[in-house]
Amino acid sequence: MARTILLLSVSLLGILSLVPGQEPLVRASVDESDVGQPVIPNIIDPLAINPQSVCPGYKASNVEATSNGLTALLTLAGDACNVYGTDIEALSLFVEYQAADRLHVEILPRYIGHENYTWFILPEELIPKPKAEKNEDDYASRSDLDFSWSNEPTFSFTVTRKSTGDILFTTEGTQLVYEDQFIEFGSSLPENYNLYGLGEVIHGFRLGNNFTRTFFAADVGDIIDANIYGNHPIYLDTRYFEVDKETGELAYASDATDKSAQYKSYTHGVFQRNAHAQEVLLQESNITWRALGGDIDLYFYEGPTQDHVTKSYQKSAIGLPAMQQYWTFGYHQCRWGYVNWGHLQDVVDNFAKNDIPLETIWSDIDYMKSYRDFENDPIQYPYKEGAEFLSRLHQNNQHYVPIIDAAIYAPDPENASDAYAPFNRGLEHDAFLLNSDGSIYIGAVWPGYTVFPDWIGALFNGTGANRWWISEIAEYFSKIKFDGIWIDMSEVSSFCVGSCGSDNLNIDPVQAPLLLPQQETTGTTSISSSVAETSTSSATTPYRRSTPTPGVRNVNWPPYTINNWHGDLAVHAVSPNATHHGGILEYDVHNLYGHQILNATYHALLNLFPTKRPFIIGRSQFAGSGKWAGHWGGDNYSLWAFMFFSIPQALSFSLFGIPMFGVDTCGFANDADGELCSRWMQLSAFFPFYRNHNVYEGASQEPYVWPEVAEAAKTAMKIRYALLPYLYTTFYLSHSTGSTTMRALAWEFPNEPWLADADRQFLLGDSILVTPCLVQGATTVDGVFPGVGSGTVWYDWYNQTAIKGVTTGQNVTIDTPLGHIPVYVRGGSVIPLQEPGLTTAAVRASPWSLLVALDGNGHASGELYIDDGESLVPNATTWVDFTVADSSLKTTPRGNFVDTNMLGNVTILGAQSPVSRVELNGKEIHAETWSLQSSDSVLKITNLDSLTTGGAWNEEWTLSWS
Repeated sequence: MARTILLLSVSLLGILSLVPGQEPLVRASVDESDVGQPVIPNIIDPLAINPQSVCPGYKASNVEATSNGLTALLTLAGDACNVYGTDIEALSLFVEYQAADRLHVEILPRYIGHENYTWFILPEELIPKPKAEKNEDDYASRSDLDFSWSNEPTFSFTVTRKSTGDILFTTEGTQLVYEDQFIEFGSSLPENYNLYGLGEVIHGFRLGNNFTRTFFAADVGDIIDANIYGNHPIYLDTRYFEVDKETGELAYASDATDKSAQYKSYTHGVFQRNAHAQEVLLQESNITWRALGGDIDLYFYEGPTQDHVTKSYQKSAIGLPAMQQYWTFGYHQCRWGYVNWGHLQDVVDNFAKNDIPLETIWSDIDYMKSYRDFENDPIQYPYKEGAEFLSRLHQNNQHYVPIIDAAIYAPDPENASDAYAPFNRGLEHDAFLLNSDGSIYIGAVWPGYTVFPDWIGALFNGTGANRWWISEIAEYFSKIKFDGIWIDMSEVSSFCVGSCGSDNLNIDPVQAPLLLPQQETTGTTSISSSVAETSTSSATTPYRRSTPTPGVRNVNWPPYTINNWHGDLAVHAVSPNATHHGGILEYDVHNLYGHQILNATYHALLNLFPTKRPFIIGRSQFAGSGKWAGHWGGDNYSLWAFMFFSIPQALSFSLFGIPMFGVDTCGFANDADGELCSRWMQLSAFFPFYRNHNVYEGASQEPYVWPEVAEAAKTAMKIRYALLPYLYTTFYLSHSTGSTTMRALAWEFPNEPWLADADRQFLLGDSILVTPCLVQGATTVDGVFPGVGSGTVWYDWYNQTAIKGVTTGQNVTIDTPLGHIPVYVRGGSVIPLQEPGLTTAAVRASPWSLLVALDGNGHASGELYIDDGESLVPNATTWVDFTVADSSLKTTPRGNFVDTNMLGNVTILGAQSPVSRVELNGKEIHAETWSLQSSDSVLKITNLDSLTTGGAWNEEWTLSWS
């Protein structure tokens, strides 16, 4: 939790400006030790220089063709501008078709040494670099992407889609700016463009054309449009073309609203592999990238669909997402404020008393001794009582997950009673981040003064942060048998500017606020000698502005000021001049801290459970974090707007390769009421990660608190738990192929441009459509039924009848009384189900059933994946294919996982009457076991368990009706 909500009134003001009349949860004064220099973002600074007006650009020379691309030299085309750093005079250009669908364009300094390597290069050990596929084919000729370049008037390049002639990206008409602390390049975009991604941000799914995205990990509440926890510098660009019905020719459609027209869409992706602080400016007709370091390392994915782009991006660049244990798809309950083991037991008991499913109970920082990692409070959370609690929990097939913060308490060395063994062991391993003079960097977080594990130093300098982390988690597990880990505060957060604890460890900042002496010019106790310090200030412009010094970087106050929510980069974060073992500055790797702690935690859990899939939910993340962990949406608010924002946030993380995503259901800050919590508990039931969590001072919001919420939750949970086999199979496909679990309507129906900004509905997999009510006091919701114009059939989950009388793109008003969430099944689907239960173990032990939703031609298909639900590399798996044609359902299992659960029933939606005979493997089924509701076209076949006593999937079978 980014308890910034409780610490920084400035964060609250951001929300208050968005929600008129909303009172802050706590009125807290800003801690003076967490105040940096007054800076003004360049995008709003009236004195800021536009680099395009003063920089000369580059000229290309020595252009040489390669087997799958070209190389060239780029040289400044005029006098250096040095506007926000020192211009790099000589650059190298590398262009490579790495696969038929992927083009790589990289521009970097021609001369790079050890001393400035991480200024410009993102090490592959941190973020792997996509490689050309091994097949030595001529990718350039097979690709739909064409690369061209020009030197008129200066160097520019263009990427075009061959099949349409559409320019996807071009720097023509702009100057390339490349300095040691500032890079700028951009492209024109078509009118009314549709861009998605560029996370993490609280924003609508379609990004719009008047928006600046800042990439700088920040410990901040879910502030709308601000930079928050994670960074994913990739976007998808979807373009709609109207098809001439006579000639088939395509014309770009900037206002594709004619429902009678025929459209075709093309989607491509652009990934900028750069982890430095960045900004992306989306303007009316162009996109501009600005970075405070790194290089231009672009990967163009041709698509032409979202599915193609997302799969290719994951497989080539960031890795496929981690498979999760089956139990993690159950319901999770947490709050900051469960004060002791007895309180946790009461919560568990109350779920049972109210017959509400509960899979996992979580602990926030309440369990810690003085908020210190790896130590329980001896009074409230003693180990012996904890062992008894966890034994009961595990016997009931339930689970426990505690929080672990990224910062480690630094004790007072002069006070023996303040000794803290994890800190001492970390010192022995050289595990912690440093100041530039080699002393330990000491910031402040919840326990007081803290140090920060140095993952970068461990990777590049062999120091012991990872070994120490693995050891500490193992030591803690010996006392508390947790089932997963929740990583927080990992941006990485610090509640003071600079190394405020140096020489101050005898002061307790928890008891005495951190009002400590600060160096006026630096805000730190030690400053790198490589930092240039210049500023301008006057009565009319009281902001700190830095002027570049040739050859010297100013990492604390870069000459270009990004639009960081906290302003000064050192505010509420470890300072940019903090130094990793080996000399790498935090400035160059800040956005990767959260990524690396997830990596370390993943391997720590593998150390404990070598054969089990680690379960981790983390806050800060980067491109590729999904291969280790899931993510929750951070510190949101109990406001209707944030319930809506959970949908575009989840859809974005589908693009980022982190499908295990959910939000703090019912909201983290402020008090939820029964209506909001009823709606939210039902909405979140269709997210992969389903957890309720709220703030310390907030009113209790467990679903049993309100009778109406309890009933609403149980209604939605019954659907979720019945759908667990479908959800698990869908997630397995995300893990194994890179497909998405939660999906935007526009992805499944790519030729319907009116769905381009549809983010109030979504699909779970390809078959379940969810249309939640997101408006306070409403009893209806408007929703579309995509694909109906091209023959798609939708069935109501509850009454199992087909939706009729709906036209293409029509917004249909749907009744949504409190306690009801509209859910629909896509025709053409076979959905495997099991009986709902109070735990996922109960579900897995129950009989199977199939929901067959026929399309307009009487066809359907589906699949089912089964394994033991936990193994990292399962010894046995089974895959089942379902196909329906000619009034016959064929089931084809493949694999060796033994599942003995019988088949209970099959329900067929859209069955055509009359039906006089039903057979299983050619043998007639007794008429009393099936019925056809001819008015609804629903054929129900029951009591199949006696015919499948060996298990539903132990052999092929065919069910037919005639």
